[in-house]
This record gives sequence, C-alpha cells and structure tokens, in this order.
Amino acid sequence: MLSCDICGETVTSEPDMKAHLLIVHMENEVICPFCKLSGVNYDEMCFHIETAHFEQNELERNLERVNTRQYETSDNREDNSLQCRMEVNSSIHSACASNHPKISAQSPPKDGTLKHKAFFSENLTESRKFLKSKEKQCDLPTIKGSIYETMYSPPDCPFCGKIEDCNQDMETHVKTKHANLLETPLEDCDQPLYDCPICGLICTNYHILQEHVDLHLEESSFGQGTDKVQCSKDLELAHQLQQEEDRKRAEESSQEMEEFQKLQRQYGLDNSGGYKQQQLRNMEKEVNRGRMHPSEFHRRKADMMESLAIGIDDGKTKTSGIIEALYRYYQNAATDVRHVWLSTAVDHFQSSFGDRGWGCGYRNFQMLLSSLLQNDAYSDCLKGMSVPCIPKIQSMIEDAWKEGFDPQGASQLNNKLQGTKAWIGACEVYTLLTSLRVKCHIIDFHKSTGPLGTHPRLFEWILNYYSSEREGSPKVVCTSKPPIYLQHQGHSRTVVGIEERKNRTLCLLIFDPGCPFQEMQKLLKQDMEASNLRQLRKFVGNLKHKQYQIVAVEGVLTSEEKVVNKLLKSLQLRRFLEELNISVIVGFLFSKF
Repeated sequence: MLSCDICGETVTSEPDMKAHLLIVHMENEVICPFCKLSGVNYDEMCFHIETAHFEQNELERNLERVNTRQYETSDNREDNSLQCRMEVNSSIHSACASNHPKISAQSPPKDGTLKHKAFFSENLTESRKFLKSKEKQCDLPTIKGSIYETMYSPPDCPFCGKIEDCNQDMETHVKTKHANLLETPLEDCDQPLYDCPICGLICTNYHILQEHVDLHLEESSFGQGTDKVQCSKDLELAHQLQQEEDRKRAEESSQEMEEFQKLQRQYGLDNSGGYKQQQLRNMEKEVNRGRMHPSEFHRRKADMMESLAIGIDDGKTKTSGIIEALYRYYQNAATDVRHVWLSTAVDHFQSSFGDRGWGCGYRNFQMLLSSLLQNDAYSDCLKGMSVPCIPKIQSMIEDAWKEGFDPQGASQLNNKLQGTKAWIGACEVYTLLTSLRVKCHIIDFHKSTGPLGTHPRLFEWILNYYSSEREGSPKVVCTSKPPIYLQHQGHSRTVVGIEERKNRTLCLLIFDPGCPFQEMQKLLKQDMEASNLRQLRKFVGNLKHKQYQIVAVEGVLTSEEKVVNKLLKSLQLRRFLEELNISVIVGFLFSKF
C-alpha cells in the first residue's frame, strides 16, 4: 500500500500513485497541509514544504518510519488497526494542532511575534472523524506482497534511538517519553494547548508560541514604523498644500488691494489731496523739469490761492467767443452742411494742473453755467453768481446734499467732496442745477439703437432739442437753448450744436475739457479752416460707447417745483448708474466718469 504524502490517500501500486498525483494534485489546486498555501504546482509545493516546514516534515518522516515497520511486521488485525491509527496520527500531527478546540489556554509573554512557519491545523472534530474513517479503512485485509515489505527487525525510537522488542512497546515509549514531540495528542490526552492572543493560532509547544508572538510584535513594530513614515509624508503634504493655499490667498488679497487702491486713485478717493495739492505738485514737477521758471511758479501759486479764497475760477484755461466764430464760419463756408443749430454763447474750460485726470465733470458744469450766466432767462435764479472754481463746486454739491438732494449719492461719497479728487457725473450736475432752481432733465440712452453699437436716437433727440421746425429755417441758427451735458463711461463732454449735412447725416459739435487751450484758440481765427473743426465734430460712428446719459436744461424752477424735483430725483438719476453695473468700493467708492 502506498500513501500520498499530500492528502494521505492510499493506493495499491506506484502507477496508481503517479496517476493520483497527476490528476488530483498537479492538475487541481495543491494546498500545503501545514499553512494552507495554494496556487502553486506540485514541485513548487514540495519545495515549499521542504524549506518552510522542514521540522514538521522531518517529524512526519520519523513517524512514517515507525508506522512502516509496524505495518510490515504486524500479522493480526489488531496490529493493523494500530498501524492505521499511527498513520492517521502522523497525517494529523503533521498539520500541527492548529484549529483544535482550546482545551486549555496559557497567556504567553507579551514579547512574541508571528512566524510564518507556525503551524496551522484542521478542526479537532474533523480530525477525529478522519481518524475513525482511517481506522475503518485499516480493517480491510492487508495487501501482501507490497514492494515496501521488509524482513522484521526490532523497532528503534525515531527521537532518541532506543530499541524496543515490539511495536506496541515502541508506541508506548513514544507516547510517554516524547509526547511533546507528537504535537497533537490523541483524543484522551491531557496535554495543554497554547493559543496566540493576537491571531488565535493554537500551538502545543510554549516556545513555538513565544516565537510566533515575537514575530507578531516585530510585524506590528514594522507596520507602526511604516505608518509613522506614511503619516509623516501625509503631514508634509498637508503642510505644503496649506502653504500653497496661504500663498494663493495672499496673492489674491494683494491683487484685490492693488485693484482697490487703483480704483481709489482713479476716482480720487486715495486721500492724496484735492485740487490744491495736485496743482502744487504738478507745478513743482514742471519747475524741476525746467519747463516753468520759479518766478512763474510763485505767480501761479498766488493766483490759485486768491481764486480758492474767493471761490471763483481764475479763467486761466477759459476760451470765450467760439460760438460766435462758428456762426461766422458756417455763414461763409461749410458748403457740405445743409443746416446747423448752435446753442447760446458758451465758454470752453480746459482741465488744468489741479484737476487733470478727474475734473472733466466739473469743467463741463463750468461750461454749462457760463452759458446760463449769459442767458437773461436764468438771471433771476443765478443772480450775483460767477463761474466757481472746482473746490467751490465741490462745496456747493455738499451744500445740496445737506438740503436733502441725492442722499444715496452723498452716502456713496461719504458726504464729502472737498479735499478729494472724486469724480462727479450727471447725478451731481443735476443735483447742483436743481439746488440752484434750474429746471433740467436726465435722459438715459442705455443701449445701442443703430448698427455697430451706434446711437442714432441720441442724435435725433439732440436735433429735436435744438430745432422744433427744420424745414424752411436758415442755414445757421443760434438758438436760445443752453448746451447739453453729455456723459458716458469714463468721460463727459458738452454738446454746443448739431449739423445736418446735405446727405441727411447728423454731426454733433462738442466741447471737450481735454482739448488743449491752444487748439481751441485756433477756432477764433478769422480764416478758420474746416480741419480746425475736427476736434469738435462727432458723427454717429464716433459715439459707440455702450450707454450715454445727458442733462438738458429747460428753464427755471419755482421754490415748490424745486422741492418736488428733489423728491423725484431718486426715481430717475441712479437708474443709469445701476444699468452700467458700476461697483461701489467698500461702501463709499463708485464710478462717476
């Protein structure tokens, strides 16, 4: 009889054993009887058992040697039964007592660790059933003539070498003297078992359990070290991500602050002073660059201080008589013009050193007021007035706010204009004119009405404003209408007339505060050329801003109408700015063009 070293199955011949190994173990999955390793072929499993389970395999061979000798020399049934029991014991013991029920437990020292050559076992109940089935199999008649039968010789102990007279004596000797080496006791044996407190593995030897637990602790220590390294890497990565986030936030905050300061500078709310401070700084720069003599600096400074003291513009940037010069030009030239309508007389005011970059709204108000002061219809409400300087205009707007005009605009500008370079727009011009009892309206052109972003309706409205009856009128008409305040994003100008050309196209005549004083003086020449009008003429294709707003003067208000207009103002003046989606900076900065 041949017994399979892997599964314990017995066959009658060597060819049958080869067939069994090929079919059951080489073609099917091979499982290690000691540690349940699988997924390898038969040769790899044999190598694994010889290397990883050398001690167990050696013990199994010693027991098989005892069983073989007993099997060969035994003739009675009782000996055969004992043989089979020893064989089963060998098969069961070789799998190392793991999976047996806990008969007794003893806590090992804390300093043990997992050894991968520790023994794994089957359930004790299954082992007992297997043992009984093996005993029944051994009741079959013994096949004689096996190639493994040998002549009888006294058995010797595989552990200590002692020789006994018979197999029964040898079995008794092994069970009594070497019970601890048999690993798994029989059913009635009282040998204690030791279970691992970490994984529950059952061992029959205390020293093996200690080595097993030692390996557990080593593996745990290694895992903790790996966890610490991984934790350190995670913390480092988190620190880097936090630093990156902080850097981005700092950059965004810095960029927002720069944009905020830029807007403050743009709208004159950077606490850098107002008209007076800017005038002095710019004149000092001119002196340092050699463009202004020191004596000129002191003369202009004295004139500025006098102008600020009395609140009247010094007229250094004013150009008068342009409307009269235009009337003469259109009477004698401009053959391509069919009709032209001009406003009442108006003076041009250019931006100076003190308001360059932010004073266009103030200068356009000066132009409009200069025309009203020359119109007798407004002499009652403007009695005793002169064209004020820019700081005086700021003071007049603050006084209008105190009367209750435009509370929203006042709060946005923190109720303060004097000493700043804050821009003003159509709202502040309307507020100031209404406070002076000048009747005016604000008209919004909040979207394009022509191709390519043009505003032909704006031109038509201005034409209707200056002329109610176009047919039959003379070529040049000096109307009694004041000029129109024209506002668009970033700038404001003054409309002083409109042309209707022979091809029916319209052209506005506009005074720009940014136009140099020298260029405006050219319009006063007797032999003025058409090229000099380029800076005044604006065709439909020249006005392509997204939105426009105009302030048109229409008469004088009574005291009662002044109060009514003050209340109605909030319904119409802020609409244009809201449609422009202009941002308010920290509650008090807003765009005023």
